[in-house]
Amino acid sequence: MVSIFLFFVAFAGGALNSVAGGGSFLTFPTLLYAGVTPVVANATSALAMWPGSMSSAVAYRRELVLGPRIVVLSVASVVGGLAGAILLVRTSDTSFMRLLPWLMLLAAGTFTFAGRLSPVKQASSAPGDRTLWVLAALQCVIAVYGGYFGGGMGIMMLAMFAVAGMTDIHEMNGLKVVLAAATNGVAIVAFIVTRQIAWAPGLLMVAGSILGGYAGAAMARRVDRRAIRAFVIAIGWTMTIYFFVRG
Repeated sequence: MVSIFLFFVAFAGGALNSVAGGGSFLTFPTLLYAGVTPVVANATSALAMWPGSMSSAVAYRRELVLGPRIVVLSVASVVGGLAGAILLVRTSDTSFMRLLPWLMLLAAGTFTFAGRLSPVKQASSAPGDRTLWVLAALQCVIAVYGGYFGGGMGIMMLAMFAVAGMTDIHEMNGLKVVLAAATNGVAIVAFIVTRQIAWAPGLLMVAGSILGGYAGAAMARRVDRRAIRAFVIAIGWTMTIYFFVRG
């Protein structure tokens, strides 16, 4: 019964990640419920969600724009993700969990009011050179967070893209899942090397997240962009409230 529950939670988490991010808010507490210790549960959750990010990237392949932007941001994601993973295996989760509600508040608020914060709506979603390097620096910081914990990382990236002037929510989601895959991929390597993975529940959840990630991405492309934006905002504020209440 627990195995079936883990599979379907991972399916839902993969679908959620493909649309708005935050899938680990489902998988992480479920692993804790299944008896996995906190640090190992966090690392195993990252493993479970990573293949879902990869399958979502495949589903979003038509929206991806290849070029310097995706290369630079991917490198920033790898550097930050590795740094975050190293921090996780060397420290406890306690201090970070105290900061998490405030980080989520910042992410949800930024995405909600992104239209007011961005002074110019660019006709093209491609940022200029200066904007690209600013985005890379911010992405590296977000990736450190993603490698360390990861919950809500997708919403933070969407907020960053919106402030930078990107307007196509589908293209934003495509870029988001690629960067999340890079961040979590390098973090998972560090977790495997340091033996922080619970393999039995982890592999079961991998299967669920792959199916959920592809299904969620395919469905999101058929939904009106205003509905997707409203969904992202709702998820962001729901997670923010949850962690403030929990803390």
